[in-house]
Amino acid sequence: MSIPSQYDVIIVGAGVVGSTLGATFGRQGRRVLLIERDWAEPDRIVGELLQPGGVRALEKLGLRQCLEGIDAINVVGYAISYHGENVSIPYASDPNTPEKTLEGRSFHHGRFVAKLRGAAKDSPNVTVLEATVNEIISDKVTRRVLGVRCTNKKTEQSEYYYGSLTVVADGTFSKFRREYISTPVQIRSHFVGIVLKDAVIPSPFHGHVILGDHPPILVYQIGTHETRMLVDVQGKLPSAANGDLKRRLEEVVTASIPACLVPSFKAALETERLRSMPNSYLPPSANDNPGLLLLGDAYNMRHPLTGGGMTVALNDIVLISNLLSPARLPSLDDTSLVVSQLNEFYWKRKNLSTVINILAQALYALFAADDSRLRRLQEGCFRYFQRGGIYVSEPIGLLSGILPVPFLLITHFFHVALYSIYVLFQGTSWSQYPALTLESVCVFWKACLVVFPVLWSEWR
Repeated sequence: MSIPSQYDVIIVGAGVVGSTLGATFGRQGRRVLLIERDWAEPDRIVGELLQPGGVRALEKLGLRQCLEGIDAINVVGYAISYHGENVSIPYASDPNTPEKTLEGRSFHHGRFVAKLRGAAKDSPNVTVLEATVNEIISDKVTRRVLGVRCTNKKTEQSEYYYGSLTVVADGTFSKFRREYISTPVQIRSHFVGIVLKDAVIPSPFHGHVILGDHPPILVYQIGTHETRMLVDVQGKLPSAANGDLKRRLEEVVTASIPACLVPSFKAALETERLRSMPNSYLPPSANDNPGLLLLGDAYNMRHPLTGGGMTVALNDIVLISNLLSPARLPSLDDTSLVVSQLNEFYWKRKNLSTVINILAQALYALFAADDSRLRRLQEGCFRYFQRGGIYVSEPIGLLSGILPVPFLLITHFFHVALYSIYVLFQGTSWSQYPALTLESVCVFWKACLVVFPVLWSEWR
């Protein structure tokens, strides 16, 4: 059966962003074409932890049910281990309902995407197509994006589809990003992922961050019997084919993780496939091509250490669904009004995206500390969390996507820097003060170098 060639919205990519946006626009009455090159359940090693701010966004979009029936695990906070010392960082209460404690969810990424795709397929006005998009079609004079040219997977024929708005949501390895965004993607490290079976978790229902004389290691459940371990590897990734990667993990991880995790880790090394993903950073930039919107990882990425990517993306969809709703914008053919609304979107999203992105990049710099000043900031950060109270509740509120207040983030970050200096002076004699004073200036300057370049990238 042939499908129409004209739509209100064409969405390229049916991952978390594309499927959610398709379902949302379809329910609003927009005619949507959702194109995905492969509708089989995806299998990824990141995009497995949704912060409370992301759960709340799903609720606003009427898609909370997509977290059900996928063996998702409730996440109530984080447990951080620093050279064997531990501190628990629980999620705070919901500011709107103080009697309710916030919760995140962790899960198999593919199962969550499959649920969202099902919601999109079941939504009215949504047409789905399995095809590879080869080209974004645009008017060469006005630069207005008109639609797409794609190859239908079933017929292997080239087909053309036209829409008032084309959304590129084709993920981390976006095929079309470079055509519209000149900023290069920065890759500092890779996560190597492995699944542990029936692991004994030190703090159930928590995301674990393990710090020491090595880059960070993350551990969190993704199902009743499965636990994900992500090991950060800096520099060139060792070869998995000749066993170098396995030997690196044996050397670094076995000596660093809690004893209760060692048996399941060793068993997984012998039976599970080691997989890797680049840890990318791409600051947001406004797109000025009429008829086009980039969303999700195709548009903005941050280090996955803090698990904030889906939270940012889902909140972006909440904003977009309001700004481009039929009540505000009866027709998406009104190009000038669409451009105006999208410019408003780029500014309204900045508070949350700035907080999540700076936290991801700054915490990674501290947790993967590769010089003495960063290691002092790393220890200061851990000691800061040990103080409890607002020194935990506000930072976790920022990380969880519930407190999108950039000024509060900057305040806490420099409190950490000052507290690191305080820790530096503890237990020292007066004779050491001159040298430590110089060192403290260097530590504070290092903190500035960590946070301000990211802040500039986010707000420029």
